[in-house]
Amino acid sequence: MGRKFVGVLLLMVIGAAAIVAAYLLLPYFKDREQKVTSDARKTQGRIVIALDNWIGYFPLRSPEMKAAMRRAGWQLVIEDDNADYPGRMTRLSKGQIDLAVATVDSYLLNAHPLNFPGTIIAVLDTSKGGDSILAKADAVSNLSEVRGKPNLRVAYTPGSPSHYLLKAAATHFNVPELLPTGSRRIETGGSEEALKKLLTGNTDLAVLWEPDVSKALAQPGIVKILGTEETEGLIVDILLVGREFSQDHPERVNLLLKTYFRVLKSYRDQPDLLKRHIREETGLPEAAVLAMLKGVEWANFSQNCERWFGLSAPGVAADEGLVDTIYATGAILVSAGDFSRDPIPDRDPYRLINSAFLEELLTTGMSGFVSSPGTGQAAVRSLEARFAPLDSGGWNALKTVGSLKVDPIVFQSGTTGLDLLSKQIIDKAVERLRHYPLFRVVIKGHTGTRGDPTQNRRLSQERAEAVAKYLEITYNIDPNRLRPVGAGGEQPLPRKPGESKRSWEYRLPRVELLLVREDI
Repeated sequence: MGRKFVGVLLLMVIGAAAIVAAYLLLPYFKDREQKVTSDARKTQGRIVIALDNWIGYFPLRSPEMKAAMRRAGWQLVIEDDNADYPGRMTRLSKGQIDLAVATVDSYLLNAHPLNFPGTIIAVLDTSKGGDSILAKADAVSNLSEVRGKPNLRVAYTPGSPSHYLLKAAATHFNVPELLPTGSRRIETGGSEEALKKLLTGNTDLAVLWEPDVSKALAQPGIVKILGTEETEGLIVDILLVGREFSQDHPERVNLLLKTYFRVLKSYRDQPDLLKRHIREETGLPEAAVLAMLKGVEWANFSQNCERWFGLSAPGVAADEGLVDTIYATGAILVSAGDFSRDPIPDRDPYRLINSAFLEELLTTGMSGFVSSPGTGQAAVRSLEARFAPLDSGGWNALKTVGSLKVDPIVFQSGTTGLDLLSKQIIDKAVERLRHYPLFRVVIKGHTGTRGDPTQNRRLSQERAEAVAKYLEITYNIDPNRLRPVGAGGEQPLPRKPGESKRSWEYRLPRVELLLVREDI
């Protein structure tokens, strides 16, 4: 009797377990049934990318990209995290996402505490007018006017690419007033809020992105101080892949990159399709879409190889622009106080880059692209860009952008020759100049106030010409881009409170690099 009871009990337990198992497994079987009885049976898996709604990321999240990946057998899952860069890097480190997008500056800032969980495999785009520093015209009209005005109010969105534009301008033009503290530092929840504060007079300067830049400039009394269309290599958007994912699934990374560049070309060849898809996603009118598109410059496959990653066919010149950008970005973040020392691991940016995937595509061939080797923006947007000659009237009509930060260039008394230290100082200034390839440069020499004014002007002119000649010979900068001017002692620096006359006079001999542009 006991055995029968045990047997019955055992059967009941087994039956109950079978029912529970069936209940738990039923969703799996239903899900499997859905897949095997539909086109989903062709899907091999999912690839998850975290990004936000910046226009530069549109090709990656576009319906064309998703459809192309689906045809290749993969479901592309796009997760919009509303520009939560710290959270994005954390999720990448935990393997919760496979790839992520970021700007170079946000990558250094937010991946550094996590020991850089992802490597850069492509440059997606650069901001070309998508971000700008704007101001009330009655407050300031250029960066040099910002200097020495500690009461200016500045509105910006913390952690945004536009915030980084402020940091870069503050560093390159020696204008710490762009990064105020206390009540003059007005933090906003986005570009639209910063725009409202600018238009209502609640701030003197604001950093905006499109379409708010265009909206602001359409209002009277608003001027552009600096826009990213006038810069090079400042705000660079990149594609990151998790280190473990790239090791375990290199074929998926290759497929995604190849598909992305083909989609990018498809949109380039069909601009109306691109505009239609953006309108459908955003709900914005065509005018706003066009303003957004003007603010971004996508990097195609050829440009990624030749301009950013230093890859090219034999005999074709290539630049490692990404390495230069990482170095420069690290320096700006240190100067802005985000880091106490260089955040690049072991001062080696190659630890943050993985060019193997682009190199394989280059080796195996990426047919269908019209960009020829050695062409594109790289030659135009460089130190060696060519400029049309200007007469004195043309130079005088140019608008001042600001004075590039330059350490004192020391000349021996009464001499015009550049020594080794002076050349090293100029070299450092050139690294800043690389970011502003569209501006001409007025090289203005100054002397002290003592002595004969005519002789001082001649001496300062010759010193400015010595700097110009060094830039021409060493960096192949077009002489039409440079205008050496001798101011003598007629434009002395203001004397600091409590500064001795001797110290003040010591600071007067100097050379300025004044960036100028057409008044547009």
